[in-house]
Amino acid sequence: MAAGSMKDIKLRIKSVQGTMQITKAMELVASSKLRRAKERVENSRPYFTTLHKTLTDIAASNREFTSPYVKERPVKNTCYVIIAGDRGLAGGYNSNVFKMVAAHAEGKNYCVLPVGKKALELYQHKGIAVVSTAFGEVADLSVSDCFEMARILSEQYLAGAFDEIYVVYTNFVSMLSQSPATLKVLPFTAPTEEEKEAARSNHSLILYEPDSETVFNEIIPEYISGIIYGAMCESVASELAARRTAMDSATKNAGEMIDRLNLYYNRARQAAITQEITEIVAGAEQ
Repeated sequence: MAAGSMKDIKLRIKSVQGTMQITKAMELVASSKLRRAKERVENSRPYFTTLHKTLTDIAASNREFTSPYVKERPVKNTCYVIIAGDRGLAGGYNSNVFKMVAAHAEGKNYCVLPVGKKALELYQHKGIAVVSTAFGEVADLSVSDCFEMARILSEQYLAGAFDEIYVVYTNFVSMLSQSPATLKVLPFTAPTEEEKEAARSNHSLILYEPDSETVFNEIIPEYISGIIYGAMCESVASELAARRTAMDSATKNAGEMIDRLNLYYNRARQAAITQEITEIVAGAEQ
């Protein structure tokens, strides 16, 4: 009985050791990729900031400025660009994004542009309208893919396929903290009165050719692609950080389980030895 129990414990220890090797390897891979992902996040933020400031200045500097990208209209359909991961084993990274979309889209008629395998699989399974399935693997996406997404979104927005666009992603706060976020892309947020006054005071120094409205409309797709690229960089870094944390926790749990199993194994072996000694003594007394 004890021998059988010892064998089972031994097999269990080997199984957990194999799992711990995998989780440790995944943690190391995530850690090695995370430094480069953090650099991409830091490098992408100034690009978005500059684009946003330029568009705000153009919109604020002209009192007669009009653009279909700025005009508010009744919301009949909303489009969500949802950036998730290609794989699991990253704690609550994917589920937190999907929960935020569900809460934000409650009661709305909406469609999605999924980025990443997990997002594509989920919304296809739910039967939600998908704008494009061409961006199903976030790991393979490049800057040119972001421009293609921006082109699709801006064209369909102008055609009236949807009346507002949001990007849902995960904001990289730190190695231990990542928070899902929702960012409104279109219609472009109108500048405040303070921004308008500041822009008008500097307007004499800026000349747009052929005119400010044309320049604004041409920059909008660049702006959208910049938002998507920045959000994608934030999300990739967040996924790696979440996976690193999850795998580190799994590795520690596996180590603790192995310690407990070794304790059970030693107890079972001691019990087996004690039983053998008792049987020998009993046989000698007879």
